[in-house]
Amino acid sequence: MTEDNKQNIWIRIADVKKIPLSINRDDEETFRKAEDLVNRLYSKWLARFQDTSTPHEVMARVAFQFARLYVEQSSQSEAVDSFLEEFEKKLDDIVVKI
Repeated sequence: MTEDNKQNIWIRIADVKKIPLSINRDDEETFRKAEDLVNRLYSKWLARFQDTSTPHEVMARVAFQFARLYVEQSSQSEAVDSFLEEFEKKLDDIVVKI
């Protein structure tokens, strides 16, 4: 990433102080959407679990939820990659036989 393409932004997650980040200018929308998704889920769950969980426990739930989704997505991606690799081998075998 070149210096010209860098941008400094601040994000705020929940009630934690603002976090400075240096990012690629083209990635700002992704970072803002991620910030918004985390904050919306945190707010929703903070209200839902207000009687049974501390704000830190709610944030832990939010972090776990996003980590779980990441793992699921990674597993699906790996499965697709494996399928495509096997499919390509089978196509190669068919082409060789022709």
